[in-house]
Amino acid sequence: MDNIPHIKIGVVAVSRDCFPASLARTRLEALKQACAGQLKDEDVYFCPTIIVESESDMLSAYSQCLKAGCNALCVYLGNFGPEIAEALLAKHWAEFPGGPVMVMAAAEEENNDLHDQRGDAYCGLLNASYNLNIRGVKAYIPASPVVLPEEGAKELAYFHKIAKVIYGLKHLKLISFGPRPNNFLACNAPIKGFFDLGIEVEENSELDLFKSYKEHQLDSRIPLVIEEMKKELGEGNYLESVLPKLAQYELTLLDWAKSHKGERDYVVLSTKCWPAFQTEFGFVPCYVNSRLAGKGYPVSCEVDLYGALSEWIGMVLTEDIPTLLDINNTVPSSIYESDIKGKFPYKPSDLFMGFHCGNTCSSKLCHPHMANQRIMARTLPEEVTNGTIEGNIVPGKVTIFRLQGHADASLGSYVAEGEVLPVATRSFGSIGIFAIQGMGRFYRYELIEKHFPHHAAVAFDHIGKELYDVLAYLGINPIGYNHGPNDRYPEENPFAK
Repeated sequence: MDNIPHIKIGVVAVSRDCFPASLARTRLEALKQACAGQLKDEDVYFCPTIIVESESDMLSAYSQCLKAGCNALCVYLGNFGPEIAEALLAKHWAEFPGGPVMVMAAAEEENNDLHDQRGDAYCGLLNASYNLNIRGVKAYIPASPVVLPEEGAKELAYFHKIAKVIYGLKHLKLISFGPRPNNFLACNAPIKGFFDLGIEVEENSELDLFKSYKEHQLDSRIPLVIEEMKKELGEGNYLESVLPKLAQYELTLLDWAKSHKGERDYVVLSTKCWPAFQTEFGFVPCYVNSRLAGKGYPVSCEVDLYGALSEWIGMVLTEDIPTLLDINNTVPSSIYESDIKGKFPYKPSDLFMGFHCGNTCSSKLCHPHMANQRIMARTLPEEVTNGTIEGNIVPGKVTIFRLQGHADASLGSYVAEGEVLPVATRSFGSIGIFAIQGMGRFYRYELIEKHFPHHAAVAFDHIGKELYDVLAYLGINPIGYNHGPNDRYPEENPFAK
């Protein structure tokens, strides 16, 4: 996927002048050796300059990391550390190239000489955090930040994952085609939050998209895309008559995304799909959205800009295809009694069906096949509603989450881990039975109470920890989650039985 950032972490060891710099150098070398099994050489650079109580050392290390192509930084306290120089290094890095910063410290080794080789980095990290704070520098500090080499290597590998999102947001463009649907206020969220995160937004009209679509009518690549679609779905699983239009539309979106990136490196799309789309374009765009997600370009429907952003974040963290679903309907008791009760550790209130008309990539569906948008066909001719992709969502681990701009332009979020059950839904669309512990209370006291809309981004793995750390680094507060049975939500009635 070429729409995911590549991160190279520059690791700089620091040493206070009254401590032996050799100790910091030895510990940096041990960390480097431990990283061999955790990170590739192109993902990390160990700076040869040890900062010793000197701003000139700091500038030298800063320049070396930039020259090495680093876009993320780890300040590693090999001993107590020079609190001013190390904080200035982080400050410079946060300003340019504007990449994420991590700070951690070296633990005392086994059988260490605690007279002449004691590092006191446990103490120094306290002063480091104070100096970062008074300079307004945000840094990721692990939950257990004082580490032996093997532990430090794992922390660097973890930081590498979350740094991709933090760095990528400042190089991301969100392209939308609206206006956002009438009588659908859930997707009409203020866009100021995007700019607060460093994201660029390009808003276009549905007419701009239609004009570009018409210009692709004789595109010579259309037959090749049609063959791709046929191969993807297999004989008998596609609607032949609509494939040329879908292929034309796919090329329109991809060409627009690539030609409108501008100075940005990464792009996501958000498009309108009703009410006029079907009659004017002559199809529904769901299957194309699913294919672009499979190519690394998430496309949210219904001009849900924050949904598109949430999908992209999930894609970057998992390096896998995400989707966007409605938190849609409860699970009938007949299905619960016959297929779930006694087989899975969930109550009916832990369950819901995640559904959308048909925008989930075929690789994430059981027996994917093309169909028409059944809901729209209730009021429109069926032939203009063709183009969905349907199937039950593959069972396995999932995380549902959303980063959302609220009505007052503040940013909020939620994260919950769960699974898709291997149980047939007996329904239509891209759909699955989702199981999340405590979903009923989470639904009422997080999603409804905090005014989140019905769309949730879905990542096909458990990434709650990574998402929480990314959101915390970005300053998102609060970050909602599904509370356990003994963990009361602030708005929950303490007297309720």
